[in-house]
Amino acid sequence: MFESIGRSFSLVKTSWNILMSDKKLLAFPALSGIVTILVILTFILPLIVAGAMPSFIPDGPVFFYGILFVYYAVSYFVVIFFNTALISCVNARLQGKDMSVGEGLSVAGRHIHTIFAWALVSATVGIILHLIEERSGIIGEIAGAIIGGAWSLVTFFVVPVLVLEDKGVFDSLKESFGLVKKTWGESIVGSASIGIIFGIIGAVGLFCFIGALFSGSMILIGIVLALFLVLIAILAVLASAMQGIFVTALYTYAKTGKVPDAFEPDLIRNAFVPKQNTGNI
Repeated sequence: MFESIGRSFSLVKTSWNILMSDKKLLAFPALSGIVTILVILTFILPLIVAGAMPSFIPDGPVFFYGILFVYYAVSYFVVIFFNTALISCVNARLQGKDMSVGEGLSVAGRHIHTIFAWALVSATVGIILHLIEERSGIIGEIAGAIIGGAWSLVTFFVVPVLVLEDKGVFDSLKESFGLVKKTWGESIVGSASIGIIFGIIGAVGLFCFIGALFSGSMILIGIVLALFLVLIAILAVLASAMQGIFVTALYTYAKTGKVPDAFEPDLIRNAFVPKQNTGNI
């Protein structure tokens, strides 16, 4: 257990060092977050306005799930597009080259058709998971979580394959599954560690906000709330950039068997730890 914790901190430190040496990588998750917020507002504001005129809103599940699907598709497209640009720049960085933000976005633009196709596939899976969770109660929520986790694992390398190998959606999905199955096994440790560590930092900020609520001072509450929201935004950008660095490094190792110079060999080889069957229950 302590070895895994130590490896997690080493992973964050290494990814952080790469990020600090090439800070422009932060531009991609930042842009993705801004555009995602605009997408959310684009969908929410018309619904709020239309809410005052319910007769203009079509009734029934077809309309609801149609809107939800479009929202999923657009949101996934935005995230995948900027992830594609990020991974392109990270890959260049790991190869000792330099790629500007504009060049990264240009690479993503050249893959816009496959990005759109992958967004449609992701949105379809998202709708299916939503239906499972919504219509089957607690069992559906559990099933949805399991299926969603498996889907995330299978698709772990889809974007790197899509952009770095210039493959189509289903070929990228097949290749991603093969890399995960062939190379490391079943449990992701390294990737999850980034989320856990940033989650802990975010939790500290949340506890500070909760503490401010007990002060009774509206000024203090407002200040702490604003700082907490800024903290969450910063953590989201940092975590997304570091995740992109790590995924690209893992992909490189999976394809070539060589660890990028910026990463310790044991750190990447142990990022996916196979389950050990000890015979104990």
